[in-house]
Amino acid sequence: MNVLVINCGSSSLKYQLINMNDESVLAKGLVERIGIEGSVLKHEKTGMDKVVIQEPMKDHKDAINHVLTALVDANYGAVKSLDEVDAVGHRVVHGGEKFADSVLITDEVIKAMKECIELAPLHNPPNIIGIEACQELLPSVPMVGVFDTAFHQTMPPVSYIYPLPYELYEELGIRRYGFHGTSHKYVSERVEALTGKELEGMKIITCHLGNGASLTAIKDGKSFDTSMGMTPLEGLVMGTRCGDIDPAIVTFLMNKKNISAEQVDNLMNKKSGVLGISGVSSDFRDIEGAADEGNTRAQLALDKFAYTVKKYIGSYAAAMGGVDVLVFTAGLGENSAPARKQVCEGLEFLGVEIDDAKNNTRGKEAEISKDNSKVKVYVIPTNEELMIARDTKALAHK
Repeated sequence: MNVLVINCGSSSLKYQLINMNDESVLAKGLVERIGIEGSVLKHEKTGMDKVVIQEPMKDHKDAINHVLTALVDANYGAVKSLDEVDAVGHRVVHGGEKFADSVLITDEVIKAMKECIELAPLHNPPNIIGIEACQELLPSVPMVGVFDTAFHQTMPPVSYIYPLPYELYEELGIRRYGFHGTSHKYVSERVEALTGKELEGMKIITCHLGNGASLTAIKDGKSFDTSMGMTPLEGLVMGTRCGDIDPAIVTFLMNKKNISAEQVDNLMNKKSGVLGISGVSSDFRDIEGAADEGNTRAQLALDKFAYTVKKYIGSYAAAMGGVDVLVFTAGLGENSAPARKQVCEGLEFLGVEIDDAKNNTRGKEAEISKDNSKVKVYVIPTNEELMIARDTKALAHK
């Protein structure tokens, strides 16, 4: 069974075609600048060099059409016919309270997704456009929606409710939803495989650290609490997002700078975080380089990031009554030994002790804790596409 995984952004599209018999990637690629001059498709069949296709792509349907054409190309395609695509799995950012698991996509499901647009106005519309384009181009192929928020639907009310008038939760759905759920679920399941212990009875803290970053407290295999909130803005300091701040700053800025709510929202989402503190970049590699050259604001940005991650680890250990396993994943978590070390320094009181030699690793599964560390610490590369493909396979079979 071959599953095509689609992840649509506002002007981009990532994809993988996965053979679910052995979970091997047959082809993958990225479309950029959809609807913008200079549209480009970068396609890579496994075992072959990357192919770059520069063609105008006016919308997501156009982009998906180019992807499907590339997948069956005689020279660099991965299958001979689109009949070999058995199901399509779509990443959907926000499912609200409507979806606690992945679902086969129907008209009713799409309607429910559209009702969640106000909760994720930047993400859900392109997700839905991608689904509708695939339905038109592959009308007989089952489609599955896999939601970033679904894994976190197991959070207890004490974790997800905000201290606002309860009527706002009932009327408008204002509550913590959490994101990166597919990633947190994947790495927690890998913990079970790596330790040989069942998730039941285990307390895990997963650190998805990248340009967007979140932590999740996982108790008995279920999300117990997570750092992102109603939107992906809450929580950790991120690449360009501010994370947790005093909410009164919003009205203070509107009054003092005479700017609109939309302008403050843009400032908090796109001009803040480590970019705002460092003034250098939102890319941690650039910031680390600047810090090494003596840039004090760059160093402050790195310190602030590690400090907020450390605070969340401590709070989640307290909330769960301890921690057995700490996991680092995503771009920074998988590849930056200095970032992991800085986060873990000072957590010895919790039983976290990492081995510098073991920590000298990038992009592969590894235990990096000392042999006598009470808390096991792992680097586990995330694989959201595989999780989407697995859910798609299970539901398509039904």
